[in-house]
Amino acid sequence: MAEHREHVEYSQVDDNYLRERQLKRGAAGWLLLAGLGVSYVISGDFAGWNFGLEQGGWGGLLIATVLMAVMYGCMVFGLAEMSSAMPVAGAGYGFARRALGPLGGFATGIAILIEYAIAPAAIAIFIGGYIETLGLFGLTSSWPVFLACYVVFIGIHLRGVGEALRLMFVITAVAVLALVAFVVGMIPKFSFDKLFDIVPTDAVGASTFLPFGITGVLAALVYGIWFFLAIEGVPLAAEEARNPKKDMPRGIIAGMGALVVFAALILVVAPGAAGSSAIATSDNPLPAAVRAAYGGDNLLAQFINYIGLAGLVASFFSIIYAYSRQLFALSRAGYLPRWLSRTGKRKTPYLALLVPGTIGFILAAATEDGALLINIAVFGATVSYVLLNLSHIVLRVREPNLERPYRTPGGVATTGTALVLAVAAVIATFFVDEVAAAITAAIFLAALAYFWFYSRHRLVAAAPEEEFAAIQRAEHELERD
Repeated sequence: MAEHREHVEYSQVDDNYLRERQLKRGAAGWLLLAGLGVSYVISGDFAGWNFGLEQGGWGGLLIATVLMAVMYGCMVFGLAEMSSAMPVAGAGYGFARRALGPLGGFATGIAILIEYAIAPAAIAIFIGGYIETLGLFGLTSSWPVFLACYVVFIGIHLRGVGEALRLMFVITAVAVLALVAFVVGMIPKFSFDKLFDIVPTDAVGASTFLPFGITGVLAALVYGIWFFLAIEGVPLAAEEARNPKKDMPRGIIAGMGALVVFAALILVVAPGAAGSSAIATSDNPLPAAVRAAYGGDNLLAQFINYIGLAGLVASFFSIIYAYSRQLFALSRAGYLPRWLSRTGKRKTPYLALLVPGTIGFILAAATEDGALLINIAVFGATVSYVLLNLSHIVLRVREPNLERPYRTPGGVATTGTALVLAVAAVIATFFVDEVAAAITAAIFLAALAYFWFYSRHRLVAAAPEEEFAAIQRAEHELERD
């Protein structure tokens, strides 16, 4: 069977193919999905965002964060609609597959996979640095920490999705407790003057509010992203949700709402109590902020230092889940080697967990460069955002009668806004790290070459994401008749 318009071919599979590739249904309600969304992202509140102060000052990072909050908020509304209409494990790949065809779907899936496969390696490096700083276990090298992170948390995922999501929820709740303690403890030290203590440069448009001028805002966009990076992964749990048509929109929107609150509190309170200059280059900004505000170490700083590990662990743990489901879906449909999508007795895609985990550990141990790896992940993410928002717009225009249990407020104007901001974010990544952008582009092109010369001739028509596309083609043929 061939899809002539897209120049792809489908190969036959036996009846056991999908039986060997089943996920556990009904494992997550909307509250667990919202917790999953927060869990993906919460490490960004503990580290990373503060480097935007060095790039744009507090005013530049504020503008960048507001713009990225608007981008993510608008995109989340679009994802809520698409995930309710097409509740499949492929999520972003599945949405783009229907809107943009096989090549567009594969490109979106690969961009998401780059983000989710690389981000845990970066977070493992941050966890290792945290543990070394605290002097735990007497470690002088972090590679045993990287190995332990992957072995322990992949092992938990192999036990089953229900167990993993519930533990994720508990770890995330502990991280949220640390953020609340930080905010409450720092409010008495807050002063507006501390927000603007970075000396203005001679850049165009420089001022106390924008010490690095207008270009500082663009450079800070990448760090504004860190407050929200990976929330788009919630729809990957669609096939394991209890009622995806209702739970997906509620879960992803609730998760995004919580993240906006956390971002606003941390962005204002941390530099406002400690001074923007005091934490602009810190690898551990929240404990550093407490020490700067109180003039030395104290119980709150120690509490945030130790409990802050929960935030990093939560994101590491949850993004492992995300990469496994994206890889599972692409493999099940034949875009990537099919053997990667096999599931075990507990209905978990064990190879889709283990293979990227092995690659991630090797990358973490070989580079020990968390900043480089996270910038690669961000570049992959921003490319996927362009394609995801474009997919929503195309589906609204091309398929106005598609059943949509949830509809995006504002329609294409909402996702059109997100699309413009996503393009700006892609451009901004080149300003921050050209090496990371080049590495990501090379991975992306290699994957597209694999699709073009090999996998597009061997797709699986029975995969849910491909069945959605088949339904679309049948409907179009009926309309022509």
